[in-house]
Formats: sequence, structure tokens, C-alpha cells
Amino acid sequence: MECEGNMSRILITGGAGFIGSHTTLTLLGAGYDVIIVDNLSNSSHKAVDAIGALALRETGKQFTFYEGDVADGAFLRTVFEKNKIDAVIHFAGFKAVGESVAKPAKYYVNNLLTTLTLLNTMKEFGVTGFVFSSSATVYSDPGITQYDESTTRVGRASSPYGTTKVIQEWILEDIAKSGDLLLKVISLRYFNPVGAHSSGEIGESPQGIPNNLTPFITQVAVGKRDFLSVFGDDYPTPDGTCIRDYIHVTDLAEAHYLAVKRLLETNDLPEFDGINIGSGKGYSVFEVIAAFDKAVGKKIPYKVVSRRDGDLAEFTAKTEKAQKLLGFTTKLTIGDMAKDAWNWQSKHPNGFDE
Repeated sequence: MECEGNMSRILITGGAGFIGSHTTLTLLGAGYDVIIVDNLSNSSHKAVDAIGALALRETGKQFTFYEGDVADGAFLRTVFEKNKIDAVIHFAGFKAVGESVAKPAKYYVNNLLTTLTLLNTMKEFGVTGFVFSSSATVYSDPGITQYDESTTRVGRASSPYGTTKVIQEWILEDIAKSGDLLLKVISLRYFNPVGAHSSGEIGESPQGIPNNLTPFITQVAVGKRDFLSVFGDDYPTPDGTCIRDYIHVTDLAEAHYLAVKRLLETNDLPEFDGINIGSGKGYSVFEVIAAFDKAVGKKIPYKVVSRRDGDLAEFTAKTEKAQKLLGFTTKLTIGDMAKDAWNWQSKHPNGFDE
């Protein structure tokens, strides 16, 4: 797939994944040209085809796709040689929390090497704008319920996957502030991305047992799993279940567009900025289940089981910085998230593996 146009060209690593695919559509719709690099370790050619068909229908544009590993410097150099890239959004990396606990070395080697190889290639070609796909897991102050970028400590996360995000932020901040690459970094710390494109043609397609609540719910609803396990109902919250901040993936894609726009159009930016991306509102597990009950049109079967180690009672974002610097606020509700996630799952019971 080849793209044409004279707008800024944005490289999206891991662009065939869940968040990357939605961000691709948003950027194309805003007039940018997009180059995707993905080794398809957590996606597929079917996903690329689905993104391409949807992009053509909705935006009249296409993207350039390269299958390859971002950690392969020679491969990545050819991508930069063939395309004048103006900024990078970096999603590529392993992301399964459970696997990272079992195989931490795999995660540290891959995720750090991928970022370092990308940074070295950007330096070689004079590309300075960098949007990093970070995570709220970088925060390590368990005594609070709402997390603020300026006062909350960033430190060791609860899993090797999360710790790779912490280390990558440190790497990016150190390199940016050194002036070595003239790098400008916006690190978007998302909370819990859910939902799917409103068309139902692209969405989250986790491999194996889902790590997150909402894809597990939709797999129960579609009959792939018997019931949902609710890990504890005795937390100090109104209904006893954990409260989390959820954001629709379409809203999250908009945040990436606004971050790229800020990098390309704003002078005198700080070398590194960490910005929370969430709704600022929390929903309990039971509230999320109720939203899916309504979207699906039937009760989602669940069983309350013992708490999981490390789960916090409440974990939500302070969002004032995103509003001030990016002009970003969420538009879609938990009802929209449930409706769109179910639309995707019901149309594609096995995700892209059909």
C-alpha cells in the first residue's frame, strides 16, 4: 500500500495493532500521510487489510506498510531512506503482562532494543518529533487513587512489561535533555483503552486469554468463555469492586493526533513531557459489567473470586495537563465503549483469526 500527498509523514511503529490501527485512521482523516512498520507478532495481514479497506472508505487515503522488526537497524534504515519522515509514534513492543512475568528477559531485550534502534535511526535521518506509547503503570505511588503527572512518582512497575515502559521513559528523557538527538518527546500515559471502531471492522484481538477486563467480557458474551472472574468484591469502594479509568480507543487515537500536531506546530517545547490520557472518571468492575449487559442485551455471567495480588482499589487519571497542552478531553462514554466493543466482537468472534 502506497500513500501520496504533501502533508507531514508520520511513521507509526506497531501500527497494525489495536491502538496503532485506530491512530492510523485518525491521522489519515486529518490529512497526514502514514507509514506503518509492524512485524505482525501481535497482529496479522488480515488486520492490515482491514485497516486499509476502512481507511480507503472513510478517508479516501491509504498508508504505506512495511513488514519488519523495528529492532532491525538495517531494515529500519531502508524505511527512513524511502520516506521523508517528519515525526514518529512508537507503539511497537511486547505487551502481555503475564508473559512478561514469566519471560522478563524477552521483554527487556525486545522493548528496549526496539526503542534504542529507532532513536539511533531517527538521529541518522534528523527526525526529532517522538510520541511514545507509555502507560499509567509507570506510576508507583500505591497510596493514592488519582494520579497527577507532576506529583506522582514514576518508578518500578508491577510487572516487567510495565517496568520496560518506565525504563523507556527514562531513556527518552535522558536523551532528549542531553541535546544529543535534538529530540522532542511527548509520552502519553494511557489508562485503560477499550472499545473498537464504530464500524466494527477493527478492534482488539488479543492472543490467548485476555489480560484485560473488557475483551474478557466480550469473549464471555460471544460464548468463547463460560464466565468472567471478578477478583474481589470487598474493596473500599461503593460496590466493593476495583475502580479504573477507561478511555475509548477512538478518543485515545485523537490524543495521538493532537500530540503529533503539537510536536510539529509548536515552538519552544520542553524536551520531554509525560501526559496522562484518560477520562478522569472511574468505573467499578460491576459498573462496566452493567454497561456490557445493556450493550449485549443479556446478563454477563460472572463469579466473584479471591483478590489478585497487586490490584489497587482505585486508579484514575488527573487530566488537566492533557486539556491544557493538547486541548484533549474524552468524548465517548462507558456505554459507547461497551457498544463498540460488542459490535466488533459479535461481528468477529475470533478477532482477525477467522
